[in-house]
Amino acid sequence: MMNSVPTQADERQRKAVALISGGLDSLLAARVMLEQGIHVEGINFFTGFCVEGHTHAIRKKDRAKPKRNNALWVAEQLGIKLHIVDVIEEYKSVLLNPSHGYGANMNPCLDCKGFMVHKALDWIREHNFDFIITGEVMGQRPMSQRKDTMPVVARESGAGDLLLRPLCAQHLPPTLPEREGWVDRDKLLDFSGRSRKPQMALAAEYGFEDYATPAGGCCFLTDANYSRKLVDMWQARGNREYELDDIMLLKVGRHVRPSPRFKLIIAREEGEVKFLQGYAYRYPTLKVTSHSGPIALLDGTPTQDDVQLAARIVARFSKGRNADQVTVDLHLPGDDQAQQLVVTPMPPEQISESWYI
Repeated sequence: MMNSVPTQADERQRKAVALISGGLDSLLAARVMLEQGIHVEGINFFTGFCVEGHTHAIRKKDRAKPKRNNALWVAEQLGIKLHIVDVIEEYKSVLLNPSHGYGANMNPCLDCKGFMVHKALDWIREHNFDFIITGEVMGQRPMSQRKDTMPVVARESGAGDLLLRPLCAQHLPPTLPEREGWVDRDKLLDFSGRSRKPQMALAAEYGFEDYATPAGGCCFLTDANYSRKLVDMWQARGNREYELDDIMLLKVGRHVRPSPRFKLIIAREEGEVKFLQGYAYRYPTLKVTSHSGPIALLDGTPTQDDVQLAARIVARFSKGRNADQVTVDLHLPGDDQAQQLVVTPMPPEQISESWYI
């Protein structure tokens, strides 16, 4: 798809918006454009499935990592403005009905990239910017960054040749910014494949350190464990609707489903205890009171017998796991008075591995 350029030439500084995920590639792509005198601003689309700022801010074991939003960190390193755009509701149609299907897990990567580039196209039209930058590298991602799929993103997003991929531009046809001389194609790069060594070398050349290390991207949907929890939630509810609270809770705790009627979300440490307590307004909670132990949310439609079973499971994860009896308080949403349950902790051999999601 060819995009028209104004007939009257001008010497104004050209402006581009860069899709900033928080990873190294988008950092480098934006920097390459800044080197060519382009005015660059970043845009980050918040889908709710982003990794940044969630579990590593909750769990003690993750606190050695910098507690930061990596997209904001990238913008700070570059000295550019970052626009964070909430697309949670719009993104649902991408996740639930991807025309190009899913990747290895529940990641609709090709549809996702097209969606975000389309949103960026709307943004540049509204803000009088000239073109779009992404940090894509040909051959790096098996679904959305293949030689045969990269043109699909440009075409289906509507961006056409207003979409420039500075890190692998030498492998692609010249875009409008290149043909019009807004950027020098000879100074664009020819990265390809899954190796990160060229990016790491360029980062060292620019003096970038402490950047985010990719592990399936910055999206929980690429994670097999998370994807299983998402599918389990949909199957248990009988529909594929979700809210932000739902997808946040899938990121936290030990998820145990002993019955199709209910599952437990059991905190694994103090940070998760505090986080899950914030959902007591919505879910019944179980808390061991006779011994040190976790809090657990009860999700579903459990029977009275199910509640007893759930209390025994929660007791198993407490300091009273070897006691004859453990006291567990059941708090129902909107009820200030707790119900006290006295149970025998479930023996470990009775907890089936199939219960763990």
